[in-house]
Amino acid sequence: MTIALSLTILVLIGISVWQIAKIFELSQSKKENTQVANDNDNRYNGQLMFAFLLFIYGITLYSFWKWGDVLLPEAASEHGSEYDNLMWISFAIIFFVQTITQALLHYFSYKYHGKKGQKALFYADNDRLEAIWTIIPVITLAGLILYGLYTWTDIMSVEENEDALVVELYAQQFNWKARYAGDDGVLGDANVRFLQDFDGRNLVGIDATDPNGLDDVIVQELHLLVGREVIFKMRSQDVLHSAYMPFFRAQMNCVPGMITEFAFTPNKTTDEMRLDPDVVAKVKKINKIRAENSKALVANGEEALEPYVFDYLLLCNKICGASHYNMQMKIVVDTPEEFEKWMADQQTFAQVIQ
Repeated sequence: MTIALSLTILVLIGISVWQIAKIFELSQSKKENTQVANDNDNRYNGQLMFAFLLFIYGITLYSFWKWGDVLLPEAASEHGSEYDNLMWISFAIIFFVQTITQALLHYFSYKYHGKKGQKALFYADNDRLEAIWTIIPVITLAGLILYGLYTWTDIMSVEENEDALVVELYAQQFNWKARYAGDDGVLGDANVRFLQDFDGRNLVGIDATDPNGLDDVIVQELHLLVGREVIFKMRSQDVLHSAYMPFFRAQMNCVPGMITEFAFTPNKTTDEMRLDPDVVAKVKKINKIRAENSKALVANGEEALEPYVFDYLLLCNKICGASHYNMQMKIVVDTPEEFEKWMADQQTFAQVIQ
């Protein structure tokens, strides 16, 4: 009964408000039909368009100033500079065209807003204008596409190199494993059917009957050599993953049932990258945030966050499941001496399955 009474009261209040609004509308002097824009409306909308132009340029400049430091530092691979050059040239062209076209669009909306009795100048066609706005984009896009194709070809050309380090990246929900070819420089055959062999110690499914696989080394921290090309052969155990190494400007999908490849040459060790001014500034900013967050944790009786130390990372750039965000592996770029010392401490597949 109480609910019904409450609903009745709400309905009556709604009807009353509606009737009062109608009375107020009828009491006003008759005005021009508000469904048709008048000169004041057009002028007001023109001013809003110009104000929005100032707003989008202002927020763009502010974003560059406020968040420009979150961009990646200088690439740590030999092909990275080509990749960055292509990206910045594309950005510059897009930003230039967008700036000009948006400025004209919003300014004309303000300058030439509708006025009663004024007719717009209309061109049925203009061959010269059409040629200009067709030929210029065609030439620009053709140049970008050709530049991109040549850059892509240079980056993706994996040539036979006996001195290259051969590494397999094995993706599975939700972690990475890396497998190094042993002294023979050849990765042994592998298949998901062999994952359960040797009580689960066969982490990437190596075929134990293939002698090329017995000296392979399986690790969960990827080490590379500065100045030495590395050829990655990528597999996936379950779903589509994407091996993404942002600091090296490298990315390649890992597809179940097939092997994909990518190669690059690191040109900065981890220690050298940690001394890069951009990286130093980013680490300082991150640790400042972590210190502020630690105060609240300590106040609640929890442990403070440890200071962040820069490391190269291998990430998954495909949304591959619930724990996708946690699928990453540390990458260390060593000097030859450091790499040999680290490799000497690792076990081969033959030693693991003994």
